[in-house]
Amino acid sequence: MGKYDADFKREAIKRVNSNQTSAIQVARELGVSKHTIYSWMKEYREHKGEAFVGSGNLRTDDRILKDYEKRIKDLEEENAILKKATDIFAKDQKR
Repeated sequence: MGKYDADFKREAIKRVNSNQTSAIQVARELGVSKHTIYSWMKEYREHKGEAFVGSGNLRTDDRILKDYEKRIKDLEEENAILKKATDIFAKDQKR
């Protein structure tokens, strides 16, 4: 299966949803498998305006999750640094 842009996918879905043509017929006309059409329809149903975001882009929920994961990683690194610094200061005070 080749790469198809979001407009192409939306137009295919629009044709199926207009009840003028079946998913199988649209697939034949566009030269894609019926499974591809069904997959596009499922993604569109689940994500509406954020369907087919494209490579390098993330849906809002995925972007927020990635930001939180990065923040957690940064905090864990800061915590590890502070623990090492505390150990060093504790050793210095024992001397």
